[in-house]
Amino acid sequence: MDKTIGSAAEAVADIGDGAGIAVGGFGLCGVPETLIRAVHASGATNLRVVSNNCGVDDRGLGILLGAGRIARVTGSYVGENKEFARQYLAGELEVELVPQGTLAERLRAGGVGVPAFYTPAGVGTQIGDGGLPWRYGPDGSVAVASPPKEVRVFDGRDYILETAIVCDFALVRAERGDRYGNLAFARSARNFNPVVGMAGRITIAEVEHLVDALDPDEVDLPGIFVQRVLPLTPEQAADKPVERRTVAAGRTS
Repeated sequence: MDKTIGSAAEAVADIGDGAGIAVGGFGLCGVPETLIRAVHASGATNLRVVSNNCGVDDRGLGILLGAGRIARVTGSYVGENKEFARQYLAGELEVELVPQGTLAERLRAGGVGVPAFYTPAGVGTQIGDGGLPWRYGPDGSVAVASPPKEVRVFDGRDYILETAIVCDFALVRAERGDRYGNLAFARSARNFNPVVGMAGRITIAEVEHLVDALDPDEVDLPGIFVQRVLPLTPEQAADKPVERRTVAAGRTS
């Protein structure tokens, strides 16, 4: 079954207001920039986003955030996005902060049909006990706080119950993909992309290099999880911004 899509606009056309979207990437590495820009162009708003972080002020998910299109974020890191911090502290944005490993496992669990799991991460903190600010009020008070989580003891150690994440859509970026939706990710750009791709009811992949068929040993995410494949142009594939460029002393970039 050929899953290729002719344009980014067509690929995201059914992402409507209020949709839940899981988005791959870490910082600006492995981020599906072309698909994010297409969602922005579509006008979809009140989005509920699950991603490690929310990009920077003018790249990645920061484009949607700056336009006021995101209502809720589930993630691990605020990062370098000043607008993210401003909206959160001003009560304009609901934010569920999750330990990074827990976030990855919640996405993977959603993809394999495991509804919940126990983990020691967060035991004895506001992650487990509740009270973590999800949304602030205009006066700076906590308007919505995280609820306490169920605790069970296994072999004498406390564990908290974490629920799986499944989103309406997932957006990922792969280095290579075939027409059947099988994907291969490159080095650190793999990051959250495989588990994000598993967690979408409809997963859309932008692919830098489209091939007829991937060797099974190369596949990082099987096509069973992927419904749409968007081949990128050479210019789109080369667009890989660096979040913070540094060089060694005495060298020039």
